[in-house]
Amino acid sequence: MLIEILAAAAEAAPQNKFGFKEALEQGGVVAYATVIILGIMSFGSFYILFTKFFEQAKILKQGREVRAGFWRAPSLKEGAAKLQKNSAYRQIVDDALAAEEQHTKMTDSLEAHDWMHGSLARSESAINAKLAGGLPFLATVGATAPFIGLFGTVVGIYRALINIGLAGSASIDKVAGPVGEALIMTALGLLVAVPAVLAYNWLQSRNKRIAGEIEGFATSVLANLSSNGVVKPQYVSAAPAAKPAAAAKPAAAAPKA
Repeated sequence: MLIEILAAAAEAAPQNKFGFKEALEQGGVVAYATVIILGIMSFGSFYILFTKFFEQAKILKQGREVRAGFWRAPSLKEGAAKLQKNSAYRQIVDDALAAEEQHTKMTDSLEAHDWMHGSLARSESAINAKLAGGLPFLATVGATAPFIGLFGTVVGIYRALINIGLAGSASIDKVAGPVGEALIMTALGLLVAVPAVLAYNWLQSRNKRIAGEIEGFATSVLANLSSNGVVKPQYVSAAPAAKPAAAAKPAAAAPKA
């Protein structure tokens, strides 16, 4: 008896006609195209977020290694040999050494200094451009995803108005589907845009930090080359100075007879 009652209740339960799948089916090609475009944008945004994060983390780690031991090497060539071949800091040192070899062909010392400075500036620009790769996509997604969702919203509202006109009354069963579709498109647009904007701002701030460290390292390399290896960054700790010998204690006075 109980089983029969439950089966009858299940058959009598109303079916949900306003779910996500049903909204897409009602929206047709426009709804499916909007969801696919937003899905591609979301996948691309998270892919760029993770790849750029690991790339930045690698460069920041290399910067810590440079500050820890690079400047303790006797020369830039020996210090560069300890760096990874494909690292940004190795690129700076290699470009600086190449510019130093080429500047001997210049007769004016000022032109030689400008040549080395320009070579390091070009190297910095190349590194910063590589770090900035992918960020324009995040900015584009953050700026356009809400409008793509809004396009789906407008189409959904338009379909709701058509249903109202055909039915002659604004009954809930005629407008719930298109309006629900419109709200879903709006939510999807925001769901894609907000993470993209947050990821863009966060990665951009980390890029600025890395650019500052790269610029400081390039300036130190240029100063080291111009001074024949004498000038080094201030954070390179020098050998601890020897402690002064303790003053000898005065001999105790001999007791008087």
